Amino acid sequence: MSAKQLGKRLLQILIVLVGISFFTFILTYLAPGDPVKVMFQATGTIPSQELLDATRERMGLNDPMLVQYGRWVMGCLHGDFGMSYSTGRSVVSLLVSRLVPTLKLSLLSMVFMLIVAVPFGMLAAVYKNKPIDYIVRACTFFGVSMPNFWVGTLLLLFFALKLGIFPVVSSMSSGFKSIFLPAVTLAFAMSAKYTRQVRTAVLEELNQDYVIGARARGIKESVILWKHVFPNSLLPLITMFGLSMGSLLGGTAVVEVIFTYHGLGNLAISAIMNYDYPLIQGYVLWIALIYMVVNLLVDISYNFVDPRIREKR
Repeated sequence: MSAKQLGKRLLQILIVLVGISFFTFILTYLAPGDPVKVMFQATGTIPSQELLDATRERMGLNDPMLVQYGRWVMGCLHGDFGMSYSTGRSVVSLLVSRLVPTLKLSLLSMVFMLIVAVPFGMLAAVYKNKPIDYIVRACTFFGVSMPNFWVGTLLLLFFALKLGIFPVVSSMSSGFKSIFLPAVTLAFAMSAKYTRQVRTAVLEELNQDYVIGARARGIKESVILWKHVFPNSLLPLITMFGLSMGSLLGGTAVVEVIFTYHGLGNLAISAIMNYDYPLIQGYVLWIALIYMVVNLLVDISYNFVDPRIREKR
C-alpha cells in the first residue's frame, strides 16, 4: 500500500468517525430518560427538582444539541470523552480498564477457532464428498445454527454448575479458568463458519493448474497442500479474520453478560441500562476506530501475503 493510498484510507477513517460520532450523539440526545436522575440514583440520593435543574445547567445539558456536540468533539480531540454519569469516573479510564480483558477474550477465541477450523476445513477439502467431508459439513451446519447465548448457557450449566470445573462467575483472579468458557462460546460459531471458508478456499486452489503440474512432477501431496495450496488460500481467510476481530471487540456483550465477564461488552450493556450517555458515545467511537484500524492492518498485510498485490500497486 502506497503512501497516497494510506493517506486516503486514513481520511476515510476520519470522515467515518465524524459521521458515527454525530449519529451516535443525536441518538443519545433524543433517547428517553434523564441522565441527571440516573446519576443521583447511582449515589443513592433523591434530588429535588431545583437540584436537578441546577445540575443540568452546570453540566451544559440545557444547551442546544449542536453546542453540546461541538463541546464533546473538542473534548474527544484532547482525549477527554467526558465523565460517566453512573460511576463518576472518566470514560477513557473505564474503556481502557475493560479493553484489555476484551482483547484477551477475543484473541483466545480466535486461537481456538483457528485450531479447529484450519485442520478440519483442509481435511474436508482433501476428502471432498467422502464420509469425513459430510461429517465436517454437518457439524459446521450445527455450529452455525446455535446462537452464542444458548451455547454459553449450556457450557455454563454443564461445566460450571454440574461438574464445577470452571467458576460460575468470571473474575480476573481466576486466571485462565475465567476466560476459557467465554472464549469457547465465541469460537463455537466462528469455527463452523471458518471451517466452511477454509474448505471452499482450499478446494478452489486444488483445482488450479499449478497443483496439477506439481502432482505430475511427483511432489508429495502434503508438500503441495501446506507449501503451496494453504498459503494461496490465506487471502480470504485474512479478510474474514479482520472482520471477525473487529466484530468480536464490539459483539461480545451477550457472552460477557452470561459469564459476568468484565469486558467492554458488559460495560456497554451497563451504560445502556443506566442511560450513561457519555460512556455509550465513547464506547461506540472506540469500537468504530478499532474496527477500522484492524481492517486497515488487514489490507496492509495483503502486500506481505501475496506479492502479486504489491506489484499491482
